[in-house]
Amino acid sequence: MKRNIKLTIEYDGSNYGGWQRQINSPTIQQELEEGLFKLTGERITLEGAGRTDSGVHARGQVANFYTGSTIPSERFALALNAVIPPDIRIVHSEEVDLDFHSRFWARARHYRYSMVIGPYGIAIGRDYHYHVPVSLDIGAMEKATALFIGTHDFKAFQASGSIAKATIRTIYDARLTWQDPYLYLDILGDGFLYNMVRIIAGTLIYVGKGKLDYRSIDEIIRTGDRRLAGPTAPPHGLCLERVYYPGEDIALLS
Repeated sequence: MKRNIKLTIEYDGSNYGGWQRQINSPTIQQELEEGLFKLTGERITLEGAGRTDSGVHARGQVANFYTGSTIPSERFALALNAVIPPDIRIVHSEEVDLDFHSRFWARARHYRYSMVIGPYGIAIGRDYHYHVPVSLDIGAMEKATALFIGTHDFKAFQASGSIAKATIRTIYDARLTWQDPYLYLDILGDGFLYNMVRIIAGTLIYVGKGKLDYRSIDEIIRTGDRRLAGPTAPPHGLCLERVYYPGEDIALLS
């Protein structure tokens, strides 16, 4: 009898070409599917909640798979951790309803973009923070951040090559946290376009540098013109923090 197993996954994306299996680069999905084959002898396709890009990290990625294995659901975490690289960890495993799908059932996702501000940068944690070597106007950035909240057409905040046909998304909450020298952008929404969070982060950095007025965010959203927004911030500052499912309260960021 087939069972449906849900995994919650943490990973350092530095050495991977993203989540989705590729031909020419190691990926998180590939490592996990190969680990599952070692455990079960089954060729399993793992369904992920989000296809994080090359170099992007996760603390709360979610995936599910079907198996005929008799391994207890709660033991998959320990068993998989024994056969996959140490920069990928299964933090929880459980059996779920057969119709559960990690991507289609997701109600919201929380991403964090991490920066370190100042001329010197950092040594410890440099792989997880984008170094901005100049001072930023945090107040202007906070005003700009608030303008992203709500239901909007985010066409201007998707990268070229996106296959999304619909570009309207709802941002439930977005906020900046300044802990000198660290600056964090937390954003919670029902879904995100290709590179959307990184383009928002790059746009906010431009606001902080004085290259964009915070009031221009409304115009960028209204026109849908990618050229008016800021650059795409590097991938290593981005982390998928949590995915929300039915029955879970979508808590506002604190």
